[in-house]
Amino acid sequence: MDNLTHSLVGWALAETGLKHRTRKGLAACVLAANMPDIDVFFGWAPWAPLAMHRGFTHGLVGGVLLMPPLLAGLLWLLDRWQQRQSRIASDAPPMHLGWLVALCYLGALTHPLLDLQNVYAVQLMSPLSERWFHTDGLFIVSPWLLAFLGLGIWRARRKARGWPAVAALAATLGFILLNVSISRLADDALRMSSPYPAPDRVFASPGPLRFWQREVIWRQDGMIGRAQFDVIAHPTSLFDRQELVADNMADPVVKHAALATHEVRDFLAWSQMPFAAVNRQGCTAVVTFGDARFAAPEMRESFMATASVALDRKACTKL
Repeated sequence: MDNLTHSLVGWALAETGLKHRTRKGLAACVLAANMPDIDVFFGWAPWAPLAMHRGFTHGLVGGVLLMPPLLAGLLWLLDRWQQRQSRIASDAPPMHLGWLVALCYLGALTHPLLDLQNVYAVQLMSPLSERWFHTDGLFIVSPWLLAFLGLGIWRARRKARGWPAVAALAATLGFILLNVSISRLADDALRMSSPYPAPDRVFASPGPLRFWQREVIWRQDGMIGRAQFDVIAHPTSLFDRQELVADNMADPVVKHAALATHEVRDFLAWSQMPFAAVNRQGCTAVVTFGDARFAAPEMRESFMATASVALDRKACTKL
């Protein structure tokens, strides 16, 4: 999810009354809710789980377990410095390190659980497992969640009571569960369609506003399919189903290109619905890798990797 949504979830948690449990309570909730995205600064790291976005720092058994005490320690040190500088307000709550750590854990936990909701997915068990998890419940920026959370926080601060923030969080949770259910219906509609497919991977991608609709993308036997689902208009079936298209990942030239550069290897380690386009030019093949989840023209260039490989003499002779 976008960082504004993560921040609003942390802020809403604080406005339920948790921010009064300790000094720096609001900061702990908001900063911890964004903390796992620190991995965007470590693309250079030699350790792949850390260098990959939504890897180690988003793992429940990795980053989310280890990082909150570090954030709590930094906030505690900041508070001590502010005390020495006499910059603590007289009506501020006392500092409770235990509550500060607990709020950092709570805020950090919301981050991977939110990221779990969109098709970008998240490695929840990193570094123990490289498996990607996703529920396909939300578009990466949901105006609906921004509205629920923004209204709840505004009302909570205006009334100086926590129930509007609690209601906003409850609405957020209900909206997510509703959308996860819609994605499961889309998956069922695919598997029950004729001829009955047996996909090894399915994504049901929601849109930003029309949350009742899904673009269903699946892979089966080296082929990628696409269709549309609308739980209101077509609650049990897919429509606008396209012809299956080969992903070309079994092509020997593509297999060679997949190992050609660090950029391609990293891309394929992240990609969950990879496909390749091969352009043979003389004795060289230019292989462009993409991910079927992000194949729309407006996103394609941001989710591509390219490698050039030399063809063997026999391939050149045939050309």
